[in-house]
Amino acid sequence: MTTGSTPTAEQQAQQIREVWLLPVFTPRPDCAAELSAALRELQQESRQDQGSIEYSVYAVDGRFILIEGWDSQTDLERHNEQAHVQEFVALSARLLAKPFTVTPITRVG
Repeated sequence: MTTGSTPTAEQQAQQIREVWLLPVFTPRPDCAAELSAALRELQQESRQDQGSIEYSVYAVDGRFILIEGWDSQTDLERHNEQAHVQEFVALSARLLAKPFTVTPITRVG
């Protein structure tokens, strides 16, 4: 979209549609406690971000799963630009056994 243009109906719908994601983090064995602490801090800060519906961290089978929901794609993009997210991404690079994955999910019901 260029400056001064009117967004299409599809662009407007995308901006207001809820966005749900399921990131999965696999820590290096010696870094699980540090990653857990970093995720809890990220959770606390991200819940305050504009448009946050849910931001919850769970542990399962040695991995951490994050369920995050946003009021819109715009809110998600704004969240991803926040310093606390950028700092977590930089920190997590040395804590993870492999790159984290992010799967879009759809709320049912």
